[in-house]
Amino acid sequence: MQKNGTNEPIAAIKTEVIQALGLNCAENTPIYLGQSNIEHMKQSHPKEYEKYFERINEILNLPDYVGMNPSDNSIEYIREYQSECGEFVKVAVRVSASGRYYARSLYVLRSGRVQNFIQKGTLKCLKFTEE
Repeated sequence: MQKNGTNEPIAAIKTEVIQALGLNCAENTPIYLGQSNIEHMKQSHPKEYEKYFERINEILNLPDYVGMNPSDNSIEYIREYQSECGEFVKVAVRVSASGRYYARSLYVLRSGRVQNFIQKGTLKCLKFTEE
């Protein structure tokens, strides 16, 4: 993964995510990663950035859970990394004013919080297999 922004998509919104969340976007809508988004990740969550930035594609393409954040309407992609002490890593994707989807945030969620969201039904379990 490049550590600078690009005009090339880094992932796409899959049919399973659209169906699970009732999204109003086309299958394979591209997800981008701009330089300002990378800077936000670096500044807001530097430890997570260093540890998981190279895995953003994996988190977006093979999430264990997806959800919608009601406060900002971002799509939450969450992947559990059991080898890293069971860390749940979240990448939040938001639509810009121009209609493009951008990976905006990257950070670790507490396990208890994830379990609470699963029980409430606000996180949907998805199981993708690597192709």
